[in-house]
Amino acid sequence: MSAVLDHHGHAGHDDHAHDHPHGWRRWVFATNHKDIGTLYLLFSFTMLMIGGVLALMIRLELFQPGLQFFNPELFNQFTTMHGLIMVFGAIMPAFVGFANWMIPLQIGASDMAFARMNNFSFWLMIPAAIMLVASFFMPGGAPAAGWTLYAPLTLQMGPSMDAGIFAMHLLGASSIMGSINIIVTVLNMRAPGMTLMKMPLFCWTWLITAYLLIAVMPVLAGAITMTLTDRHFGTSFFSPAGGGDPIMYQHIFWFFGHPEVYIMILPAFGIISAIIPAFARKRLFGYTSMVYATASIAILSFIVWAHHMFTTGMPVTGQLFFMYATMLIAVPTGVKIFNWVATMWRGSMTFETPMLFAVGFIFVFTMGGFTGLILSTAPVDIQLQDTYYVVAHFHYVLVAGSLYALFAGVYYWGPKWTGVMYSETRGKIHFWLSLIFFNITFFPMHFLGLAGMPRRYADYPMQFADFNMIASLGALGFGLMQVYFFLFVVVPMMRGKGEPAPAKPWDGAEGLEWEVPSPAPFHTFENPPKLDATATRILA
Repeated sequence: MSAVLDHHGHAGHDDHAHDHPHGWRRWVFATNHKDIGTLYLLFSFTMLMIGGVLALMIRLELFQPGLQFFNPELFNQFTTMHGLIMVFGAIMPAFVGFANWMIPLQIGASDMAFARMNNFSFWLMIPAAIMLVASFFMPGGAPAAGWTLYAPLTLQMGPSMDAGIFAMHLLGASSIMGSINIIVTVLNMRAPGMTLMKMPLFCWTWLITAYLLIAVMPVLAGAITMTLTDRHFGTSFFSPAGGGDPIMYQHIFWFFGHPEVYIMILPAFGIISAIIPAFARKRLFGYTSMVYATASIAILSFIVWAHHMFTTGMPVTGQLFFMYATMLIAVPTGVKIFNWVATMWRGSMTFETPMLFAVGFIFVFTMGGFTGLILSTAPVDIQLQDTYYVVAHFHYVLVAGSLYALFAGVYYWGPKWTGVMYSETRGKIHFWLSLIFFNITFFPMHFLGLAGMPRRYADYPMQFADFNMIASLGALGFGLMQVYFFLFVVVPMMRGKGEPAPAKPWDGAEGLEWEVPSPAPFHTFENPPKLDATATRILA
């Protein structure tokens, strides 16, 4: 049976019965970008739940002063694995899932450039995730050196440290393959007429993110490989006894770690830049400046790494350089915030759930940005280093930043993926309660940090009790809201329960993804579409 193509060049719903695999083979051998995107998103949500349970274990122990449930060693295993699982297992794979689903649809490509490599890069994550989680059951328990895996702690850990290092290598290899795929797809597979400066910003942010990943994942691989050789092969890169220096590890790690922060937020900027124009019913204000701002953030991210290290005995000249360089990053980030606000200014705005999450993102992410600016000031940072103020800062940026943008994207593009509309009431319940519980959890941590409560401590004196109790209750509420989101928003959409979604469910949405039917057919754009002058619509 030959494919029935409509004038847009997509295959109709009834075609390709012979070449649309079914059952477990469809998922294990998946080469279709939509299936692989779905696998990434389901994997990342699973890891979000595991990381969330570890977070609740941390907050359970900190609910009251005194050692309640866990000994300090196990508590530090929870903090370490929570960080590793959330960063490498939840946030990053979720954005790769969005890239797989949306980039080919947005640029009019039939699929990702390297379909089999795409499959391989996903399946590499499964053994890595199993190794990470299984490390709890190894002799001595999971790694407890913090998610940054600082020497000399890593040199003293049990065999689970090696499992953690191998897991990180696999996840890094997966990221690099995914990035190569995204770069080649974006640069070589755009539909005729889709110039780089007409691409949706989500494609731009991912293109820049992919270059960042290729640049810094090998740096992380080098740091953890040196740790491995220190542990087993008699080298002493980070061991002072053999002439090494643990501070060198920090330099290498943060040269990876700071661009990594932007790897986790730039795709979020792309999602927000798609949603705000759609619900303000206006073109995005300052598209070109947004592209340049994204590139500036990526470039500057390489010269700010040592602001994590103000307390390591850095000379004043070094402190000043990293302080000013860090403050400079606030400029392109501010450009983005102002452009989003200018897009909303005098627009005909409606507040469906994607827009609520986008506006919530701007508000709470800006707060996280301001606390980052405060931490960039070396004398202040020396006081706040390793306190709960830092924990509050990066959760405002990564939870209210990356995670809110991911939720916004699921509500915005979910109807295109599943063919059904989510329940608007349930979406709004998810948004408002998530926002409230998030702030109840993390806002008190600013005060704990200012009062001097150090992070990664399983116990604390009585004067920190009230704020810790509030934060723990907020964390429980926030966690329950994400379970609610999955059971009452995601599952009904996946099962097709809800109003059928039109091809373009949002009035102001622009882009090629809204030109294909909902749900998006298994094969789209088999023939490159002919685009109008704006590269946002297909000419019949």
